[in-house]
Amino acid sequence: MSVILGIDPGSRLTGFGVIQQQGRHLSYIASGCIRATGTTAQPLSLAEKLKRIHNSVVELITQYQPDEFAIEQVFMARNPDSALKLGQARGAAIVAAACADLPVAEYSARQIKQAVVGNGGADKTQVQHMVMALLNLSKSPQADAADALAVALCHAHSAQSLIKMSGAARKIVRGRLRR
Repeated sequence: MSVILGIDPGSRLTGFGVIQQQGRHLSYIASGCIRATGTTAQPLSLAEKLKRIHNSVVELITQYQPDEFAIEQVFMARNPDSALKLGQARGAAIVAAACADLPVAEYSARQIKQAVVGNGGADKTQVQHMVMALLNLSKSPQADAADALAVALCHAHSAQSLIKMSGAARKIVRGRLRR
């Protein structure tokens, strides 16, 4: 049995999703969003946003006691400033996981969509729909939370694939697959 915390990083909204994996069975534990925004009158500085993300991820780790941590990689946005802020938000979350001695796995958006939807070019609504179906949810989670659950699902599927591959590798004797 393994608890996986998935993170969809963002400088304003960071999605999180927590699932449990027991063999091939996956179940939903929790999901939501970390809001790193202030008010219109008093917006948060970048340092305050990063602190909020870090502290919130620490709280999630304390509350749910995950065994594994998965996060989406930075993609090259059209705006370099946005990509840098996204990278810093990822860093704040990764440091929280590293301080808790959690193994950190990173997946590209294409890998996540491929694992969950079967199409690396899927849109957000397709991801939300498949997350609902795979985890037997009665309603669709908010987009950023669904993306974070998709990260956790991708990690669970990747772990299952590695287990299958290692099992197959043990059955290969003298260059032939033993059945």
